[in-house]
Amino acid sequence: MPGDPGRDAYLAEGNAQQARKRAAADALIRDEGGRLLLVNPTYKDGWDLPGGMAEDNEAPEDAVRRELREELGLTVASLRFLCVDWVEPHGPWDDLLGFVFDAGVLSPQQAAELKPSDEEIAEHRFFEVPEALPLLPDRQRARAAQAWAVLGDGVPRYLRNGIAL
Repeated sequence: MPGDPGRDAYLAEGNAQQARKRAAADALIRDEGGRLLLVNPTYKDGWDLPGGMAEDNEAPEDAVRRELREELGLTVASLRFLCVDWVEPHGPWDDLLGFVFDAGVLSPQQAAELKPSDEEIAEHRFFEVPEALPLLPDRQRARAAQAWAVLGDGVPRYLRNGIAL
């Protein structure tokens, strides 16, 4: 029965013992020329899609909106889900759910107003997609390529290590 303290304690104990998943949320953002926005983080090598890790109990779409505001000063009105990727444990990291959302096309004015507003981002730049994808780390490259394909065919994808199932 809901509200029963004994039941709530039992469920809380179960919740505390269940696995926790890390979640990341990134965005595909384009300019009017169809070029893809990438950011160059200061804390790791290489380029990245804009976005980042979700905080405790934060929905992925809220995480990407927060990251875009914090890192680029960009407020996004709407997002469209493109894909989710389950990434197996690797190196020191546990598994991860990596979400990618379509954050749309920026007007020339919006693109010109972008500026790194967080110490985590050294620079940002729009790239042609064939130039952008090789700049991304392997795992993110596979996820970004699948998300880009969704823009073309409209079919959201569930991925496992970047491969559509």
